[in-house]
Amino acid sequence: MGWTVSLLSEQVAAELSALPADIRARFSRIVGLIEAHGLERVREPHVKHLRGRIWEMRMSGRDGIARALYVTAAGKRIVVVHVFEKKTQKTPRREIEIAEQRSKEIT
Repeated sequence: MGWTVSLLSEQVAAELSALPADIRARFSRIVGLIEAHGLERVREPHVKHLRGRIWEMRMSGRDGIARALYVTAAGKRIVVVHVFEKKTQKTPRREIEIAEQRSKEIT
């Protein structure tokens, strides 16, 4: 069984929908890579560990940079818990804390 990627909630889906089309396309490409080749084989620049159990999918496009923060769950599942447009060089602590808070719902 391969990896599957899902969104935690409607709120996360809305965050993703708010991104420009080229960045959403990049998200879809990264998800496709994970589902086709396995999370173990997808590395930087596509994904990167942040802290604890929080990882990020790194998307960029003509209109800017965005991140999809995710955690892994039982059964080779990836659950995207937070999506945001990145404005600074470093990922803001507040965005990571939102992801950590939401990840508590996942087993």
